[in-house]
Amino acid sequence: MAHSSSLDPAATAAAPAAWTDYLQLMKPRVMSLVVFTALTGLLCADRPMNPWLAAIAVFCIATGAGASGALNMAYEGDIDALMRRTKSRPVAAGRIRKGDAAAFGMVLGLFSVMVMGLGVGLLAAGLLAFTIAFYAIVYTLLLKRTTAQNIVIGGAAGALPPVVGWAAASGQAPLNAWLMFAIIFLWTPPHFWALSLYVSTDYAKAGVPMMPLVKGMRSTRRQIFAYSLLLVPLAVMPAFTGLGGRLYLATSGIGGVVFLGLALRLLFSHAGEDSPNASGLYTIKTGGKEARDLFAFSIGYLFALFAALMIEHALKLFGY
Repeated sequence: MAHSSSLDPAATAAAPAAWTDYLQLMKPRVMSLVVFTALTGLLCADRPMNPWLAAIAVFCIATGAGASGALNMAYEGDIDALMRRTKSRPVAAGRIRKGDAAAFGMVLGLFSVMVMGLGVGLLAAGLLAFTIAFYAIVYTLLLKRTTAQNIVIGGAAGALPPVVGWAAASGQAPLNAWLMFAIIFLWTPPHFWALSLYVSTDYAKAGVPMMPLVKGMRSTRRQIFAYSLLLVPLAVMPAFTGLGGRLYLATSGIGGVVFLGLALRLLFSHAGEDSPNASGLYTIKTGGKEARDLFAFSIGYLFALFAALMIEHALKLFGY
């Protein structure tokens, strides 16, 4: 039987790609979170930095995040095409060839690391290179399709930007920088597993071994709660290490109580166990509201934590 590459949407493009397709290839929504946490790390270093060098550092981190996204989509075009929430991505939809996406990602990655190294510092460049490689190779190539721990281990890549930002500003990566890393690292599993509880059919179609499919819905809810118990106290710690102040303490305390409350409600729910009641992209399964609520709140929770740190250190930098 003949195999035609034209049957593979990731192998050939039906029409010339638009610039917006290449922008989408860089996962701009993920990039915006990366830039936000990296900029927070840069400010938390409390080191006055030349505005141009700061802009270069943030640009390199954004470009590196875009490189990671492009390399990820290049490899995952086949499984993206099987899932409702990802089937319109440029490679999955056939608007950009897999090889072109990979080349684009590699060029962006090399460019971002080179400019960071020459313009800002070698430590920041090394951390940025490690972040890109970890996401593209360790998470995308080695973990995503092979283990239910893909999000746990792979979460290290998404947790590194504040450390890169701190290193860009100071040339160092002290304990407080790694505390920011740890907060994002422990936040990642409950955030993504809550999502996977109500879009598990997508992952099942693509054969991605997400936790609900491998260990079951009940076990996933228990693990979400366990990670939440670790995350919330850790997220308060910056208020006692000199990293965060009163605003951060109030934000992490109130937010942590709500986060734990939602995780506890999810633990005792039946989220993910019932049949979908509609066929929409983000259809909530019967009883799955608890998973959706935790997922939605987790985004605002992480944003609030880093926004509080950013505000406090920006005021300090400007003498307030």
